[in-house]
Amino acid sequence: MKHNVVVAGLGLIGGSLAKAIVQFNQVHVVGYDVNKDTMDFAVMNGIVHESNPDFKQAVQTADVVILAVPISETIRLMKIMDNLPLSHDVVVTDVASVKSSILEVANSLDNKHISFIGGHPMAGSHKKGIQAAKAHLFENAIYVLTPSINSTNEKLELLKYILEPTKSKFVLLNADEHDEMTAVVSHFPHLIASSLVHQANKWSDTHAFLPKLAAGGFQDITRIASSNPAMWQDIFFHNQTKMSQLLEEWIHEMQTLKHLVDSNDKKRMVAFLQNAKTYRDGLGKTDKGAIPSFYDLYVDIRDQTGAIASVAQLLANEEISITNIQILEIRDGITGVLRVSLATEEAQMRSYELLLENKYEIMTI
Repeated sequence: MKHNVVVAGLGLIGGSLAKAIVQFNQVHVVGYDVNKDTMDFAVMNGIVHESNPDFKQAVQTADVVILAVPISETIRLMKIMDNLPLSHDVVVTDVASVKSSILEVANSLDNKHISFIGGHPMAGSHKKGIQAAKAHLFENAIYVLTPSINSTNEKLELLKYILEPTKSKFVLLNADEHDEMTAVVSHFPHLIASSLVHQANKWSDTHAFLPKLAAGGFQDITRIASSNPAMWQDIFFHNQTKMSQLLEEWIHEMQTLKHLVDSNDKKRMVAFLQNAKTYRDGLGKTDKGAIPSFYDLYVDIRDQTGAIASVAQLLANEEISITNIQILEIRDGITGVLRVSLATEEAQMRSYELLLENKYEIMTI
């Protein structure tokens, strides 16, 4: 028996989910989006089996509905579904990075045919839109599920079954603990990154050359400030209480740090920096938590044709798989730094020895 799945919102996340699920021969995927060109693209490229510009009509025959839209729009669509005369049970899920406000609405739904299970696939891309959709986007990524009071284990298993082609790792969390953790490691860092950019922008009035110096590390830690402003405002609004709490804690932390700078307390400053380094270096080094393991190598490379390819080819020849690769800083004619991330410590050490043998300058962390 095939299950009818409606994906509402065919952006990067919704499009990638649809692209993964559509490969499953036990489903029929219908796409809905406010943009007709987006729906046409999805059908033309086999991302969905068909599209429907009428949300109410589309969900009437659905077994599973995935709401892949911003938080406020998710809530609006949930309320629309609550008032529909559904003839059979429907599992409804979302993809938002804030769960409490959505679960609050889900737990108040009156429609007995709706079983809501909150969802948050923790993967993304610097690209956006249906054109950037990838079937493998969520492979090995943490996929948080937060069942509402009107859900059952049977419905939860059905949702996992439908999402199985994503090859995600499912984790059950309650809404509050999810929102607290994502606030700390995702939402709040975005605010700080934006704040750092604002500070640099203000100092540009004093030092016109400053933007030319804002490379490497500065661009790396402020990259997320380039994300969609309207989307992030919606996230901050729905996670307002926790964001405010973290800001208060941050202000206190900065006051403490200012005292360390002003007093030139070398011992406490070294301890402060060392504690941060120890915790940062340990992220992802265990099987616990939602952060995937990574083991980095930092390779010095010259600015010349094929420099990056040479490193990748050396590792490929030894069947060493690269999890991620990033250029941290490179300027014309100057040695740059290539960060190569590997899945295991063993792969890290094999790569280190191999590159060392081939006269590369390397550092591990």
